[in-house]
Amino acid sequence: MKHEAYRDRREAGRILADRMEGLEGLSGAVVLALPRGGVPVGYEVARRLKGPLDVFLVRKLGVPGHPELAFGAIATGGVRMLNRDVVDGLRISREVVDEVTAEEAEELARRESAYHGGRPPPEVRGKTAVLVDDGLATGASMRAAVAALRRLGPASIVVAVPVAAPSTVEEFGRLVDRVVCPLAPEPFRAVGLWYEDFSQTSDDEVRELLRRAEEERAGPSNPA
Repeated sequence: MKHEAYRDRREAGRILADRMEGLEGLSGAVVLALPRGGVPVGYEVARRLKGPLDVFLVRKLGVPGHPELAFGAIATGGVRMLNRDVVDGLRISREVVDEVTAEEAEELARRESAYHGGRPPPEVRGKTAVLVDDGLATGASMRAAVAALRRLGPASIVVAVPVAAPSTVEEFGRLVDRVVCPLAPEPFRAVGLWYEDFSQTSDDEVRELLRRAEEERAGPSNPA
């Protein structure tokens, strides 16, 4: 089914889940969403796969003055991935790289506290882990997530996104066990162009969706 644009992240998540439902080995998989935009998508995927939902924390390292252009990313576990083509091409100094890394590390730690509230990281050893985001452009954040996740010993890693650049889909096809992506337009340009509503996901929405997913897995409850 072709889509020129998704209405919002929740719709994108439902369409992504349609693609994943029934795929071998994914039922009950651990769904790890990249906050914040990946969480509404991941919520819909986890509901359909009947697996747990958690966040996997990654922070993009943005070029000073052009924060949407990533020169790398960091993830939980002390992983830092740098895009050497961007760093070298823009002559970004080691001092700037370290400064931006330190700033983003503070935000990553804040989010760990806000979203996990002291809970341990998700148990993925020996399980299928599905990394979800709202889209992939350069893929820097997702590459960092994949590298960090491998350290936790999952049986397999799946990357699932509603939209991505074709070259990025091809790249991740070589990096992980499976890629699920319903929409890979050319030219791609930017993730936000493929959503009618690409407004920022709030911390409160992340916490609410994580809470709701946990309650739904625990059993039926009375509607509010």
